[in-house]
Amino acid sequence: MNRAFSRKKDKTWMHTPEALSKHYIPYNAKFLGSTEVEQPKGTEVVRDAVRKLKFARHIKKSEGQKIPKVELQISIYGVKILEPKTKEVQHNCQLHRISFCADDKTDKRIFTFICKDSESNKHLCFVFDSEKCAEEITLTIGQAFDLAYRKFLESGGKDVETRKQIAGMQKRIQDLETENMELKNKVQDLESRLRTTQVSTSPAHGVTVMSPTTDIFDMIPFSPISHQSPTSARNGTQLPPIPSRSAETKRDLFGAEPFDPFNCGSGDFPPDIQSKLDEMQRQRWRGSKWD
Repeated sequence: MNRAFSRKKDKTWMHTPEALSKHYIPYNAKFLGSTEVEQPKGTEVVRDAVRKLKFARHIKKSEGQKIPKVELQISIYGVKILEPKTKEVQHNCQLHRISFCADDKTDKRIFTFICKDSESNKHLCFVFDSEKCAEEITLTIGQAFDLAYRKFLESGGKDVETRKQIAGMQKRIQDLETENMELKNKVQDLESRLRTTQVSTSPAHGVTVMSPTTDIFDMIPFSPISHQSPTSARNGTQLPPIPSRSAETKRDLFGAEPFDPFNCGSGDFPPDIQSKLDEMQRQRWRGSKWD
């Protein structure tokens, strides 16, 4: 285990050993980001990383992006970087992988540490901005290193293996939680799609039956097929059926056939009426001849 805090060994530790070994010390800070570095330690190494990330942050700030806030949980097992509200673990830097930690003397708000990534084996420099606690956070990480080193000497190295196993289990749990969150999001997306499909295919959203239009007299226009099915009027009453024409002649209440002027012939009148009509016709003929 590298001891990267020799320059602070004369400092008085701020926390009890139990607070760091059985629990953790939380801090809030702004996370400027992380960048790959070539060396696992060195003041110039972290200074270049700070300049690089500050420049990138200024560009993002000009675009309207804010510096994200994070919560740091420091213990003898490492430094966890969490989202403050959801407590989602963004980075879990195990203590035995942290090789260097320092606060910036030119900018009292900035502190950094270098950690070796467990998957890529690359050295990453993490940079944070804390207006009041930059030096205190650096000292707390140094105290966690000091306690872990003492436990290492007392256990003869067995405690390191145990912590490695615990760290591996914690990483597995973190991966499972991330996978579980992704599956939940997929299920919610599928449920929303299913609800949308059900709403679009429900009878209430099907084809709307249009009622027949009416004219200015509230009359339904004539249609050749309108007699096939009865249509309700606008006030809800049923219109009377259209009477069908019958081939056989109907008679009135007294048994007489109805008068039809188009079907009247000379043989349809009684003899006396017919003789008078003939006489009137002859008189008209005579009168027109003398004229």
